[in-house]
Amino acid sequence: MLVRYNPWEELNALERHINGLFGDSRVPSTVFEKGLMKVPAAEIQETEDAIHLKLELPGMSAKDLDIQVTADAVHISGERKSENKTENDGTTKSEFYYGKFQRVIPLKARIQNTNVTAEYKDGILNLTLPKTEQEKNKVVKVNLEATA
Repeated sequence: MLVRYNPWEELNALERHINGLFGDSRVPSTVFEKGLMKVPAAEIQETEDAIHLKLELPGMSAKDLDIQVTADAVHISGERKSENKTENDGTTKSEFYYGKFQRVIPLKARIQNTNVTAEYKDGILNLTLPKTEQEKNKVVKVNLEATA
C-alpha cells in the first residue's frame, strides 16, 4: 500500500496544537478520562508569617468546594454543576466547563493547618495559611573556615 505524504498536514496539526495552548492559557488543564479537566488558577504570596493562596473559582458555590490542608500542602476539589436548560427550538453552544476537578498545591514552608482562615467572595477563594513558629524563626548559620 502506498500512502502519499502531505507536509501541510503536519503544519495543520502544529497550528491546532498552538491554538489549543493559547485558548487555554488562563487556566491550566490536565488530561482526565475522555477530555480535559480544568483546574483553578492559583496565585501564591509568601510573607514572613504566612502563605496567602488565592484561587479563581468562578461560577461555584462554597458548598460545592472541599478544601483540606495538611502541614505542607493544600488539597482542593469541587464540582461545577451544569444548569440544564431545555429549549424546544434552537441550538446551544457552550464553552463553559462543568464537572469535577481536583488540585494539590504543595507548600514551601510548613504551616499551622489548624489555624487556616478562608474567605470566598465573587468566585475568588482566599486562604491564609499561617507558618509554624519553627518556620517563622528559621535561621541558618553559615560557618566560614579560614584557609591557610
